[in-house]
Amino acid sequence: MSQQTVVLKVGMSCQGCVGAVNRVLGKMEGVESFDIDIKEQKVTVKGNVEPEAVFQTVSKTGKKTSFWEAEAAPAPAPAEPESKPAEEKPVEEKPAVTPAEPEAKPAEEKPAETGAAA
Repeated sequence: MSQQTVVLKVGMSCQGCVGAVNRVLGKMEGVESFDIDIKEQKVTVKGNVEPEAVFQTVSKTGKKTSFWEAEAAPAPAPAEPESKPAEEKPVEEKPAVTPAEPEAKPAEEKPAETGAAA
């Protein structure tokens, strides 16, 4: 194994959660250092470890665990103001779809009548 940095997103809501993650990582072979950030729900582990092994070890705490996707977080922030006007246009199209829904309701009533006759 080579020196690696593994970053996980771990659902931690209190210091007890942090303590549980701290205990399992402290016992794990190959871990040289780790940082637990409860506010960010982020756990960074450095050492001669495999990412899957770190994931499995932290998952044993019972906390919701996933690999951190740092690239996905910054991208939506600048796009949001541009996306909002674009989202409003499809909303105008939705009422055009709504008239089709009342047509579906009579079709639903017919099988119900058939079921009542049987």
